[in-house]
This record gives sequence, C-alpha cells and structure tokens, in this order.
Amino acid sequence: MTDARKPAETRPARMEDLARLPVFFALSGKRALVVGGRGPAAWKVELLSATGAAVDVIAAEISDEMRDVIADPPRGSVTLHERDWRAEDLAGAAIAIGDFADESGAAEFARAARAAGVPVNVIDKPKFCDFAFGAIVNRSPLVIGISTDGAAPVFGQAIRAKLEAILPQGFSLWAAAARRWRDNVKASGLSFEARRRFWHLFTARAIREPEHTPTDTDFETLLTETRNQAQAAEAGSVTLVGAGPGDPELLTLKAVRALQSADVILYDDLVAREVLDFARREARKMLVGKTGYGPSCKQEEINALMVQLAKAGRRVIRLKGGDPLIFGRATEEIDACRDAGVALEIVPGITSAQGAAARLGVSLTERATARRVQYITGHDRNGALPPDIDWSSIADPSATTVVYMPKKTLSELATRAIAQGLDPATPAVAIAGATRENETVIAAPIASLASRIAQAKLEGPVLVLIGKAMASAMVKRDPKTAQETKSA
Repeated sequence: MTDARKPAETRPARMEDLARLPVFFALSGKRALVVGGRGPAAWKVELLSATGAAVDVIAAEISDEMRDVIADPPRGSVTLHERDWRAEDLAGAAIAIGDFADESGAAEFARAARAAGVPVNVIDKPKFCDFAFGAIVNRSPLVIGISTDGAAPVFGQAIRAKLEAILPQGFSLWAAAARRWRDNVKASGLSFEARRRFWHLFTARAIREPEHTPTDTDFETLLTETRNQAQAAEAGSVTLVGAGPGDPELLTLKAVRALQSADVILYDDLVAREVLDFARREARKMLVGKTGYGPSCKQEEINALMVQLAKAGRRVIRLKGGDPLIFGRATEEIDACRDAGVALEIVPGITSAQGAAARLGVSLTERATARRVQYITGHDRNGALPPDIDWSSIADPSATTVVYMPKKTLSELATRAIAQGLDPATPAVAIAGATRENETVIAAPIASLASRIAQAKLEGPVLVLIGKAMASAMVKRDPKTAQETKSA
C-alpha cells in the first residue's frame, strides 16, 4: 500500500544567472550618436538607421563602408560631421556608440556618455560598454538577438545561422500582420481566453503557411473561427500529452504547442523537469505524483481536479511520461472527462520502449527472429506480479517483450517465464532513466538479470526488454556475457 499524496503546485524555478539582460531599444525618431568612421562603426550605423533612428556620425576620417551607408541608409537619416567629437555632442542622444583604437580614448568617451546619462557601447571594448550587440536574426518586427557575452562570438554566429535556416522569411509578414491586427483583436469583444485562442490559431496558420501574405480576409477568417470555438474555449478543456521517455528533444511539435498554450499542467514524477521548460512561464504547474511503490496521489483526486479546472475555463494539460496510452491509466481520465462533458484531446508521445530501443541502437523487431512486440506491466494495482500474464507468449522465442515497472517483480517474472519454456539464456536488457543524462544500462541473460539489477541498485524508471532482438545490445554492453549466451 503506497502512502497518500495530495496534488501540489510546483513553484516556477527562479531565473538562472543572466550574463546580460536582453532588451530591445525603441529608437525610431530618436537621435543616436556614433563616433568613428571605420568599417565596424559603419555596421553599427546601418543597424541604428534600420531601427528608424536619426544617426549623427562624428569622425575626422571616413572609410568607404561608412560613406556607402551615409549615401544610402536603410531607414533613418544619417548625418556626417567630419570633425573630432565633443562632450556636448552627447546631449539629447538616446544611445551612443564609439569606435576607438586606444584605451584612453574609449575610457574618455564612456565617461562622458555616462555623465550625460546616455547608454554607451565602445566597439570591441567590453569593459567600457553598458550594453552589447549580439548576432541578429531579422524577421522584423520579429527580431531575435543572440549573445554569448563576448565569450564566443563565432558560436553566436553559428546559432544565428541555424535559426536563419529554420525560420522562414515569411514570418516577417505574419509578425507585421500581428502588429496591424492587435488593436482590432482587443476591440473585437472577445474574452481574454478567446483572444488567446485567436493568437494560437494565428500562430498555427503562420507556421503552416509561412510564405503566405496575410490579408484582411485572413483576419476575418481567424476571427470567425475563434468565435465559432469560443464556447468550447470558455468551457475549458483537457489534453492528455505524452512527455516522452525523458529527453525533452523527443517531444512532438504538437506536444510543445499544447504546453505553450496551457493554463494548468498536471504532471507525474516520471516527467523530466526539462520538459516543463517548454511550457508558458505563467502556467500553473502541479505535481500529481504517481510513482511505483512510492507516495502517490489517488487517481480519483487527479480526475476530480482535472475536471474541476477544465470546468472553470482552464486549458488543462495532463502530462504523462512516455505515451499516455501505454500504462498511463488514461482510460480512467478519458472516462472522467467524457462523463463530465469536458472537451478532450490526446497527444501521443514517444513510448519509453521506443526511446530505450533507440538509445540501445536495436530494433524491437527483426524479420527472421523477432516478428512481434508485446508490452506488459510488471505489477498490478497491488504492486504484485499480475496474475493473468500469458506465460506462453512471454516464452515465445519470436517475440520481443517489453516489461514496464518491473524492478520488484522481475525475479519472479523470469522464474515463472523460464518454467513455462522461456530459454534462460534469452538476451535481456534493463535500462533505467532511458534517454536521460543519468541513463544506466545492464545487459544479461534473463535468468541473471534480476540479480544484476539488485546489485546495481538502479534508480528512476526502469524498463526491461527481453528477446533475441537484444542480442546486439548485449554484445555492445557485455561481450563476455553475450558470448556465453551464444554458446549456451
């Protein structure tokens, strides 16, 4: 009998250390000062002009790159003053950038800017900078800034290149449409929840058709769709989401979108905490822990809480490790939602078995030796070995058997399966924390695997895979044992 546990809200983790505060200056129509005429300063002038700033360039000598920008600025005006800078030049500036070859000149400029209350950046001299320029991905008004705090600029540029490849150019059109439509959405009479629903529909459409140019017709279509769904949105909903075996990169795109739209997330102990990082920071996160042989919330309480939150108009995500439809007691939660008339959606996840097989580098099926896969649970609701296991199927040499939650009962399971005809030399692998950083793997013949697990004192969720398909995993993990198995 496990100890009772009550659902408990998880406080969001405090923000981890930031080397820099990422902020975006609104400079349109404001005065920006740039001192210096070399190539690096020319690039900063181009950036400032692109924001709509009116840029004053002060330099005694001007490079060809600077003359080109001055002659054809992207947006805001650029005015050249061919002379040395003076402290009074900083008056009225919203931002100041200097390009100095020597430390003394840089220090003097930084002191003057700070005395005038103007944020200052000195190119390639971090100790004189109030702010830094990062690598930029421009889908304006969608703008992404990337900073390594000067530690690895090449790394930052590589990340920028990755994002450039991922983000369609058309996102700029959708971001511009969002800016045009925002006031209209606010004035539409939609409730707060319905407005959020509009922007979820907008985002899904933008991702689905990134190169489409949004028009007023698209706005009306999205607004109509939102109103048609308003009643369901106001009533709340529940989505059962598979969190996968642990590695957050194994989340499906649909699971990520669900997490990002959640008001409340009810999650189990087996869900990797990194997965929760994909959720909205504002979402309430509640641990409704269910662990084998440990403190667990009662299923009835989870069902009641889930329905209660949904009926209060919340978008509830029930987050389960692996796939919610594989030993996740999903049937009870599905029935609870249907009985209460709560809208329900299911987002499948990568099963723990699939994640484990991928990490082991084995296929669960092989045309010659493993023609079927079966999933069984290692314990029933009382923690004992289930009494209705089909032992002939476990002993079938052409099957791969995946046993969930087997730590306490594996020894009995193996003994009974061997008595029913399972070859004691059958390759078997136990994997704890599959796909996670603390993943641990033990490979052994099924007859000795339980004792090996006990010796290793495995922590976390354990999965056992049994069958000839595991032979290659044994060779990789324990060549000596594998050879003994082959000889037997």
